[in-house]
Amino acid sequence: MAQKLIQTQEQKQVLAQKLTQQQMLVVHLLEMPLTELEQSVNAELDDNPALESGDADEPADTAGDATADDGADEDFDTAKEREERASALDDALAGIGMDDEMPEPTAPWGDGGQGADYEEMAYGDRVSFYDKLKEQMVDVELSPRQREVMEYLIGSLDGDGLLRKDTGTLCDELAVYHNIDVSEDEVKAVLRMLQAFDPPGVGARDLRECLMLQARRRPAGETRRLMEEVLTRCFDEFMNKRWDKIAAQLGLDGATAGRVHAELLRLNPKPGAALGETEGRSQQQITPDFIVDTADDGTVTFTLNAGRVPELYVSPSFAAMVDGYRKNKASMSRRDKEALLYAKEKVDRARGFIEAIRQRQHTLYATMKAIIGIQREYFQTGDEGDLKPMILKDVAERAGLDISTVSRVSNMKYAQTRWGTFRLRHFFSDSVRTDDGGEMSTRRVKAALKEIIDAEDKARPLSDDAIASMMQAKGYPVARRTIAKYREQLGIPVARLRRN
Repeated sequence: MAQKLIQTQEQKQVLAQKLTQQQMLVVHLLEMPLTELEQSVNAELDDNPALESGDADEPADTAGDATADDGADEDFDTAKEREERASALDDALAGIGMDDEMPEPTAPWGDGGQGADYEEMAYGDRVSFYDKLKEQMVDVELSPRQREVMEYLIGSLDGDGLLRKDTGTLCDELAVYHNIDVSEDEVKAVLRMLQAFDPPGVGARDLRECLMLQARRRPAGETRRLMEEVLTRCFDEFMNKRWDKIAAQLGLDGATAGRVHAELLRLNPKPGAALGETEGRSQQQITPDFIVDTADDGTVTFTLNAGRVPELYVSPSFAAMVDGYRKNKASMSRRDKEALLYAKEKVDRARGFIEAIRQRQHTLYATMKAIIGIQREYFQTGDEGDLKPMILKDVAERAGLDISTVSRVSNMKYAQTRWGTFRLRHFFSDSVRTDDGGEMSTRRVKAALKEIIDAEDKARPLSDDAIASMMQAKGYPVARRTIAKYREQLGIPVARLRRN
């Protein structure tokens, strides 16, 4: 029996967030490190004759060239084309004079290719890690939507070449910052393509997956199978160098265990860093976005590093052209209308770019001011033990910004202080509860933990239980499992591996 298809109309209310072109431009410029911002500003100056730099009292005369170019256009000489386009021009010009709202510049700012994480990128003549991965995109078949997702994933890799964000977070960021509504399955499909790029291991979510991706690139055979077995079934033993237990669990003889061990040691836990070394990334230069100064009397001040970003303004010639044409719309010829549309587009785009730069500066200033307000004692002493518990929400509330905005600033920006140059994330720290109900920075707890381990007798290193007891005696109420977690985060091995 045939089944009937019935069409119905349904009305429902859906809440969706759409970013304007101007908002996308602001986010895009906010993501950029200072060196790349300088390049972007220079490119915009070259591309838009209505945007000028330097002393506003001595503007460059670019309007004449633009007008000459418009006048040289011979595509509208025929009467037929003149009639067809006259109406469209009048429609486009109808709204001029009522556009005091923020303009919405057109491409190329909203393509979102540069992701959140520019940490330790090299800026120079050699190909960057990011660009080297993008070059490999031509070797895979990608739809336009997949290409945007791939570029965002590449931009979200950390300095080791790993992707330390879960797919849910990536979907949210793509929706908010790039207006791309994508499912987790779609992100995972693109991620699998990225993980096939060189160097092997790039795009892994954690160390185990990174090593497994590299092991699977080895020639098929017994050694490869055993490498995968170790990473799958004995990863904890592998990380703690317990090869006697690995050999017993997998039933390996001494020679086989030694061969597998040697092959596993050849895998690279930081594939991104390895590519950086071959592409000039080992000569890293970090340009700080903030210069923090601590006076001898404890006064803490800071300035934004403007680098080589010039003062920007709208060309007076272009602004006057738009104003003059606007006052004489009724008597304008078709060619004059064409010139007006050209000038207005360039002026609106220049104003939008200048406003985006201004908003970027305001966001950076507000974020750093809030951080210093919370961590003033640390900037005065340089002692990590003085870092107070501080999370993104604390800074966002103090600065009057969104948490996601603070997250992007803290992930990608550096501050030069009296005690060294640090990424803003350095100043953030979670907290642990003290016995009296107060809070203590985890950074302070880790500093005390490291101090105890540094002072231990290396012939008889302390167990985690012993360290926990000593920490509690010093006023740090942390359990043994917390000691183990902090020790691993500090890169300190277990007691038996510290024995000298």
